[in-house]
Amino acid sequence: MDLKSGYPFWAIRNGLAAPLPPLQADLDCDVAVVGGGITGALIADELAAHGHSVAVLERRDLGWGSTSASTALLQYEIDTHLVDLARQHGEADAALAYTACVEAIGWLRDRASSLGGVCFTPAKSLYYASRRRDVRGMREELEARQRHGIDVEWYDDADIQAGFGFDAPAALLSHQAAQVDPYLMAKRLLRRLHRTGAPVHDHEDVVDMQAGSRRVELRTASGFRVRAGHVVLACGYESQRWLRKPVARNRSSYALVTDPLPGQLGALDGMMLWETARPYLYLRTTPDQRLLVGGEDDKVDVPARRDARVEGKADRLLEKARKLFPWLPLRPAFAWAGTFAETADGLPWFGAHPQWGPRVLFAMAYGGNGITYSALGAQLLRATVEKRRHPLKALFSFQRKA
Repeated sequence: MDLKSGYPFWAIRNGLAAPLPPLQADLDCDVAVVGGGITGALIADELAAHGHSVAVLERRDLGWGSTSASTALLQYEIDTHLVDLARQHGEADAALAYTACVEAIGWLRDRASSLGGVCFTPAKSLYYASRRRDVRGMREELEARQRHGIDVEWYDDADIQAGFGFDAPAALLSHQAAQVDPYLMAKRLLRRLHRTGAPVHDHEDVVDMQAGSRRVELRTASGFRVRAGHVVLACGYESQRWLRKPVARNRSSYALVTDPLPGQLGALDGMMLWETARPYLYLRTTPDQRLLVGGEDDKVDVPARRDARVEGKADRLLEKARKLFPWLPLRPAFAWAGTFAETADGLPWFGAHPQWGPRVLFAMAYGGNGITYSALGAQLLRATVEKRRHPLKALFSFQRKA
C-alpha cells in the first residue's frame, strides 16, 4: 500500500533511518508489535518500559509510512465536537474521551523529554468559525468543554483580528496542545528499544497470522516465525487488510511547508489553527520557523490519482493561507499527501476484534489527532495485556455502538 505522495517534510529534514539487522531466527516474546511508525513505537515503548518482552516488525524503513507524512498536531480536540459525540455515546463517555486526550498531551511530553531533540513544543490551538452560522454551535461547544474542566477561551471577531490579524466571526482558544517531529520521535523510540536488546526489525513483512487460545504465531516473508502471547497490529491504515469488513474510510490529505520565515510569524509562532469547515484547513509552525499548511482532504484512495493531485492541492492550500495572512511572503518549499482514515464517530479502534479473538489487538489511531490517540492506545493496550481494566476500553472497542 502506497501511503504518501510528494516530499514529506519530516523525511527530508531527518533522512531515512539507517537499516537495522535483519531477522535471522525464529522469535518468542510477550508481545509482537507489527508496525514501526509512531503508533507502534509508542505502544512498544510503553510495554517494554513495564517489563514486557517486545518484538517490533516493520515492512518498510522505520517511520516511513504515514508517520513521515503526518503533520503532527498534538491536540485534545477530536474531529467530532464534544456536543455531537455526547449525542452518540452519552455525555459521560464523550467527556471521558476529551479529557483523556487532554491528559495524553502531558503523557507525550514526558515521552518526548526522555528522548530529547524531537522538537516537542507546547502550543495553543485556535479553532475558528469559517462561517457566521457556525458561531451558535461553537458557543455550545465552549460551554460543554468548560463544564468538564477543559481550559478554553472564547474569542470574538475583534479578538481574532487583534491577536492574529485575520477575520473570523468567533474562535475557541485552547491551551492544551503541542507540536512534535513524529518521524524523528518514532525512530528514536525504536532505536532506544533496539539498544536495550529488544528485537526491532525493519523490512520484515508479516504475511500470515495464526491466533490460538494461548499464543499467536506470525510468519514473515523471509520465512521466520514469531510466537507471542499477544500481537498488536499497529500498521496504520494498512491494518484493515487483516479484517474481512472495513471499519473506517480511507481518505487523502494534502500539505505543504513554506520556506523559513525567521522573525515574521509573530503571534502564529507556537500556534495551531484550524477551522469549522469540513474538510478543514489547518496550520502550524515548525522548529525552523516555517509555516506548515494542510487540508484539502478528499475521498481519493488510489495512489496514482493522489500523486497527480499534490501540486494542484498545494496551490489551493497556499492560496487559502495567503488570504488569511497576506503580509507573509509565503513560498512553498515541499508539498506532499498522505493516506488517513476516519471512523463514523471520530473515535479510534483499540483492542481485540471478534474475527481474531482476544490475543490479537488492533491499534487503529484513526482521525485528525492520531498521535494523541496513539498515546491513549499505548496505555489501554498495556492494560489489556496485563488483564487490567481501563476506562476507555469499551468506548474505543469494536463493540461500541456505531
